[in-house]
Amino acid sequence: MSSWLVVCAIALGIGLLMGRHSRRDPVPAEPDRPAVPPDALIVAIESGAAALFVGNEDDVLDATEPARAMGLARGNRVASPRLLELIRSVRRTGLAEHAMIERPGSTSAAPANLAAAVAPLRDGIIVVLARDISEERRIDLSRRDFVTNISHELKTPIGAIGLLSEAVEQASDDPEMVVRFATRMQRESARLTELVQQIITLSRLQSDDPLREAKGVDISFVVRRAVDRLSSTARARRVTLTVSDREPGDVIGDGGQLIDAVANLVANAIAYSHEGARVAVTCARRRMGDDEVVEIAVTDNGIGIAEADQERIFDRFYRVDPDRSRASGGTGLGLSIVKLVTEAHGGTVSVWSKVGSGSTFTLRLPAWIPPAQPDQRTIDQEVAS
Repeated sequence: MSSWLVVCAIALGIGLLMGRHSRRDPVPAEPDRPAVPPDALIVAIESGAAALFVGNEDDVLDATEPARAMGLARGNRVASPRLLELIRSVRRTGLAEHAMIERPGSTSAAPANLAAAVAPLRDGIIVVLARDISEERRIDLSRRDFVTNISHELKTPIGAIGLLSEAVEQASDDPEMVVRFATRMQRESARLTELVQQIITLSRLQSDDPLREAKGVDISFVVRRAVDRLSSTARARRVTLTVSDREPGDVIGDGGQLIDAVANLVANAIAYSHEGARVAVTCARRRMGDDEVVEIAVTDNGIGIAEADQERIFDRFYRVDPDRSRASGGTGLGLSIVKLVTEAHGGTVSVWSKVGSGSTFTLRLPAWIPPAQPDQRTIDQEVAS
């Protein structure tokens, strides 16, 4: 709705200016070719709108740079057949119309959606205002998919708890079965609690900006806290956890979010490793071109990830091995949280993996570089002078 309000407001401004301009002396124009009043074009340009002014022969009289960048005009012709239909319909009825059209030149694999408003002006001129809402549509579809996935993921443990509670009731005279079903209920309850907590965390991360009130964060402390959080889980699975700290220094951001991100990587490494495996966490400071980054790598010698799955592992609720993930209590949200936290801190996350050999997940965050201190000898010389 806001898109249409913006478009209509611009159209109204152009219409008013054109009406005002019509009471002035006419601007010289080519014979039988109406001219676009300068005031109307100025409104369109200064508003940043993608605007086309189309004459009564369907010829483009003028267009703003955003409109041409969208490919709405090709030379002096309207590039979109659907848009041309709208223009002719508005000229015929004299009534403004708005519609969704596909951006010229976009592919079916990556369609670009435009919100277009078409309105009649004077002298047979039609004004077209368009706005690219592809990103808004993508976010909306992503939100819908997220809600659908949440509903599906919540139904599984909730349904399991319901069935298990009925089983407990029916097995009330069999203590051994009651214990068995109650244990499974506890497992499903823990899984449900973890899923809800991850959803809350993801929602909070999407609304928080960790750099708004950022502070220096000691990465060595972050890694130690994350590893300590998973130490009991590692012992239970007989997985050896090691840490190599090469004094990486600080980054700017939110310490709690970074601990959660590293902990999710460590938990993932433990969950997808065999008993007796090793998980190594290293942190170091490196130079990449002209910049310095803090690098955190989590390496395991577990089952590995197929190349076909590596592009999707950071998607929400995506699981390489759904059965193993559910058995270990995985929610399918851990890696998406890692990516969200990393990107919010201006960093990147990457993965190297080979099936049967293990995986390495690497976070790279901009290192905090303290302000350069002036040379003491220079200060002494300035004071002496």
